[in-house]
Amino acid sequence: MTEMPMFPLGSVLFPAMPTALRIFEERYIVMLSAVLQDDPSRFGIVLIERGSEVGGGEHRFPIGTIAEISQMEASEGFIGLIAQGGRRIEVVDWLPDDPYPRAEVREVPDLEWREELRPLFVEAEHLVRRTLAQASEFVEQQWGADIELADDPHDALWQLAGIAPLGPLDQVRLLRATDPEQLLRDLIELTTGAAEMLTVRWDDDDDFPRPEDFADAEPAADEEPADEEPAAEATVDDDEPAAPEADNRDDGTPGDPTPPR
Repeated sequence: MTEMPMFPLGSVLFPAMPTALRIFEERYIVMLSAVLQDDPSRFGIVLIERGSEVGGGEHRFPIGTIAEISQMEASEGFIGLIAQGGRRIEVVDWLPDDPYPRAEVREVPDLEWREELRPLFVEAEHLVRRTLAQASEFVEQQWGADIELADDPHDALWQLAGIAPLGPLDQVRLLRATDPEQLLRDLIELTTGAAEMLTVRWDDDDDFPRPEDFADAEPAADEEPADEEPAAEATVDDDEPAAPEADNRDDGTPGDPTPPR
């Protein structure tokens, strides 16, 4: 087991995938200064189960990935860095956050690629790319449908899981895979579900709401209409400044760093 600085985030990092982070919380700046003393400079990333990235006190999943810093740049108010996902880790014991999160971790065995899985990989890749293209019609995606994957099948396997348009809980399920076939089959199942959600349509025009459905209903003959109270008039104090928007994006965001390749 190894003691490792930890960075709980609202996103999942897969092996062989990059992530871009913005660090401005003091405890993580302290962590970064300690991490940079080592070569390579590494820390663990786990998904937050409940709570917020800012301030501590969150509940964390016990499965994560080692992140190795590859680029770093200081800007006004924060430090930006790009890290690459390495081996998977399992948290054995959380240590006190003093002043930043730390844990006793052990490495999870690598998945062993088998060439007999190539047809299943091709099927999963086709599905993921097609679903990415569909999803991009509704909202901008972090990864394009034509992004290249690594030549190494082990890295390409994780990269395919990383670019799939899935939520973090589905991603954690993939990160826990103990066999490459299980990973591919789970990826196909979850991506198929995501694709089905994208293609939901109103099958019957009668089910679609019409303007008259929202018209005021006439009271029944034996029913007195309810007394209406006048709406309160809204007032605006021109001298009172508007409340500032909260910056609810803490230290980590997957961003759009560099392609996985």
